[in-house]
Amino acid sequence: MSSEQHLEQLRQDFERTTNRAVSLPISGAIVWTVVGIASLFLNQYYATLFLLFATGAIFPMALGIAKLRKENITSSVNPLSKLMALGVLMVNLLWAVHVPLMMKAPQFVPLSVGIGLGLHWIVYSWIVQHPVGIIHAIMRTVLCVLVWLFVPVNTLTFIAIAVVVSYAVSIYFMLSRDITGLDDH
Repeated sequence: MSSEQHLEQLRQDFERTTNRAVSLPISGAIVWTVVGIASLFLNQYYATLFLLFATGAIFPMALGIAKLRKENITSSVNPLSKLMALGVLMVNLLWAVHVPLMMKAPQFVPLSVGIGLGLHWIVYSWIVQHPVGIIHAIMRTVLCVLVWLFVPVNTLTFIAIAVVVSYAVSIYFMLSRDITGLDDH
């Protein structure tokens, strides 16, 4: 078996075991929706603090959704699952930027978290061989920057909307993309 064939088998296994892997974006969309709503009622500083703590709920919530959807998002058997986990680790290392920003320049935190927590989508795109992750990361980055630059009031609210819109588009692509032959297993 060639290495390309082996990689294709790993990709198919990843697709089968993760069942389209929508639990994480669903969880992310829920958390960012709550953040957006909360930011309407809290002053900017407390809304930003809420953002920092609320995003910590994305993964645990996704585990519950994954259980309902029969997704195995924590597999350590498939090396592509390990690659995805490393991508998530990479994104989480950005907390070394988010926290100091909160301390010195909190107005940048919604932008840094909004963009930073979406960068691992590029790795997902490579694994599943579909542009959904690249589309997500670029759309999310562009929308967050545009909001940050041009929406001076309720910036966090509108960054949350930008992130949720990015998730909605991605979830649509993830659920509608053709993975013929895998859905039958």
